[in-house]
Amino acid sequence: MIDFAATLKVTPNGVLATADGNKLKTRVFQYLFSDGSKVYFCTSSEKMVYAQLKANPNVSFCTYPQDFDPVLSVNGKAVFVEDAVLKARALDENPSIKGIYKTPDNPIFKIFYIDVEEEETFSFAEGPKTYTV
Repeated sequence: MIDFAATLKVTPNGVLATADGNKLKTRVFQYLFSDGSKVYFCTSSEKMVYAQLKANPNVSFCTYPQDFDPVLSVNGKAVFVEDAVLKARALDENPSIKGIYKTPDNPIFKIFYIDVEEEETFSFAEGPKTYTV
């Protein structure tokens, strides 16, 4: 198993897949930070992705470097948290996000993490691998 936190720090931008009823929906998203098997992101409560994650928390986030080695997907359930310390960290570490939400107490600013249950990787040297976390 690769260290997904280290990989995500290097390639924080990726594609988040959610369920929208019986259809899948993908969008570009940015990883914020991780803690153990929790991979943190943020969004607005006014966006469709928020409603989709509340309705069906099953999610996958995939990222990869320019040379596609390794490709990484983390899969699990999205869990929303109202934690001012985590929100402040997200804003302090990401000036572009701070420019949008301004303060941790902004009511539309939502933090969630993927409780990683499975990690999938692909590298040209090792091929595809799946790990249960």
